Amino acid sequence: MEFSHDELAGVVDLFGALTRPELLQACDELAFKRGTEFEPEGAFDDAITAYRLVAIDPMDLAGTQSEPTADEPLLAVGPTAFPTLPDRAEDLPHILDIEPREVDRAALGAVAEERFRADAARAVADDDHARISQLLDVSYDLEAWAPVELGGVRDRLDDATMETDAADERAESVTAEIDERTN
Repeated sequence: MEFSHDELAGVVDLFGALTRPELLQACDELAFKRGTEFEPEGAFDDAITAYRLVAIDPMDLAGTQSEPTADEPLLAVGPTAFPTLPDRAEDLPHILDIEPREVDRAALGAVAEERFRADAARAVADDDHARISQLLDVSYDLEAWAPVELGGVRDRLDDATMETDAADERAESVTAEIDERTN
């Protein structure tokens, strides 16, 4: 059984934040209720890559309104998520022995911003058009979701897109010129 990124975010949202083992336990419970098994291979990491979930080290919460309540990284709902509860998920808080957590949005935003900046630099360095395009969209969601300013990074992503588009146009022009000469 698989869960969409937004369904994973919905499960996390029920508790405020979950560790990976807790989210795995919740997904296993939902799959069991449906008479199937949850196959987590890459599901959590894919949701993090898509910014549906954000992983935060509990130590990043020290000194904030949300004191650490776990020893391992927490997963919280990310800026691009539209949390959706999978069927029968509403019973999870009664079934699982997990206390709800509150995660400081400013601390979560700072972690997401740091990761976003690293992802943007990597996408530009790799000339990864698809990822650059995705990150441009994420930048707007992230700014609306947390107190961060990404205008400079977005400008760099836009520049990379324009540079790539210009290179593609030059390549198409050369190809057309070669085709014209050989005909």
